[in-house]
Amino acid sequence: MKRPFQLLFSFLIIYSCGNTKHVSFENYIDTTDKLINEQKKQTFYSEDQEVFVSNEFSGARINDFEKINDSTVRVVINPENEPINNSAYYAFKIWSKSPKTYYVNFDYPEEYNHRYIPKIYKNNSWTILDSLNIIEQNNKTSIKLSLNNSPQIVAAQQIEDYNSVISWSKTLDEKNSNLVHFDYYGESSEKRKLPILKLNNGGTKNKDVIVLLTRQHPPEVTGYYAFQHFINSLIKENNLSKQFFDKYQILAFPILNPDGVEKGHWRHNANGVDTNRDWSRYNQKEIKQTVKYINKYVKKNHSRVIIGLDFHSTWYDVFYTNKERASTTLPNFVSEWFEGIEANYPNYKVKEASGNSLKPVSKGWFLKAHNAVGITFEIGDKTPKENIELIGNIAATQMMELLLDTKN
Repeated sequence: MKRPFQLLFSFLIIYSCGNTKHVSFENYIDTTDKLINEQKKQTFYSEDQEVFVSNEFSGARINDFEKINDSTVRVVINPENEPINNSAYYAFKIWSKSPKTYYVNFDYPEEYNHRYIPKIYKNNSWTILDSLNIIEQNNKTSIKLSLNNSPQIVAAQQIEDYNSVISWSKTLDEKNSNLVHFDYYGESSEKRKLPILKLNNGGTKNKDVIVLLTRQHPPEVTGYYAFQHFINSLIKENNLSKQFFDKYQILAFPILNPDGVEKGHWRHNANGVDTNRDWSRYNQKEIKQTVKYINKYVKKNHSRVIIGLDFHSTWYDVFYTNKERASTTLPNFVSEWFEGIEANYPNYKVKEASGNSLKPVSKGWFLKAHNAVGITFEIGDKTPKENIELIGNIAATQMMELLLDTKN
């Protein structure tokens, strides 16, 4: 039988290993669970029009369907809960028994607007709907479609669901097993496994860590694509990559909000919370486990987190940075990194929005918890895919070159 002091000692060890230190922000946001309005999974059918509309797939979002006339339908798109950003997300399958031209009117709650240009998935490929088939009138949006008996998906963004992220991550590991190590580190509120990609050459002790995050907000897939290209550039078989991984290592989290992605949420997780406001008290399971993993990893490996990049999407390319830099391990990194990007990307001007994080977001957490450079790496909704690939590759290459030149 253990003596009392032994029991106390054991309790303290268990508590210290499981406890994750909170980080204070000037403007605290309540991130305890909020009620959500679950969309009912169903296939709607307009019998006289012989048209079907469905939300029975991963990442779908449509709440109701109503005939207006013989060739027009209204689709109702509601958010998972409120308050929420004005970033109305939609995704539905549509088909008809016979070929026809069909109009779809988008109906959002009064205070929300149509944001995303429709993308169409048919014949096993994604395309952007031709602007000639998008009608804007009286602050309302409608689209013109050609229907037949083969279902097509109409979506705000190309769908990159949980399974596709896992598949990409595993394939990356299989093709680059010398550098990429796929694993799971926890689970979401709905018990989806949270994946991680550890990028290293086998040696992890005493090497500084760069953390990459993405998909905190479900529809922000352009940021996810930049995240992918950033990683692809890091692991290319060349001398730069070899030198980089001799000194550094990467922790990459490819989907921090899998439940929100699967549910077709506009912004929040399964508990109705914006996970990028939870980097203070960690009320949400996904953030708590991520923070715990990072902190435990660097402690175990006698390492430091020196940079944290969180990949998102917004209306245009922009980098959100912290003004406080003198206290970080790399006080000159931001300005020198941006200079390197501009020097290697013809006619590209970095848009920077700088301000110390008053709300509990990831870039502020990297600064406050680790004295690390924290950056929110935003890609525009309409940024062409070739430009996303270019900025992802150049940003990663410039980071490697800069860190190899300025190792502290």
